[in-house]
Amino acid sequence: MSNKVIYAIYNDDDILMDAVKKTRAAHHHIEEVFTPFPVHGLDKAMGLAPTRLAICAFLYGCVGISVATFMMSYIMIHDWPQDIGGKPSFSFIQNMPSFVPIMFEMTVFFAAHLMVITFYMRSRLWPFKQAENPDVRTTDDHFLMEVAVSDNEAELVSFFEGTGAVEVKVIEKN
Repeated sequence: MSNKVIYAIYNDDDILMDAVKKTRAAHHHIEEVFTPFPVHGLDKAMGLAPTRLAICAFLYGCVGISVATFMMSYIMIHDWPQDIGGKPSFSFIQNMPSFVPIMFEMTVFFAAHLMVITFYMRSRLWPFKQAENPDVRTTDDHFLMEVAVSDNEAELVSFFEGTGAVEVKVIEKN
């Protein structure tokens, strides 16, 4: 199987959006779109599924509040109970109001830090990873759509020239 892809380069985000819609309507598989800034609605136009990172954030927050609750219960009630200001720490429920800020902070701490790790793992952004940007102009003012080529190379090149691409290249991807 060939590893050829087409790089269709555009110089306007509205033209790119129209080209993405036309490409999806023609049932061509869009591998990736590289843009210099976020383009509103591009994810829906590409047909990408909604993100599930919010579910991860909720689960990580639940882990954080559980760790905080266990930690405070063990440290302040079982391991080293203290009589602070005449209020003995013999029950977690009696001391719960003073533990709420710690529980909140640990929830936010776990959710934020684990979300960053999840985002980097999901995006495959490892330390010392080489950049995958196929054209340096996409960091300045151009937009690039990468489309897989099956065996209709000439047809696809003419299709993308008709969508308003300023440049269409066929690349052998390794």
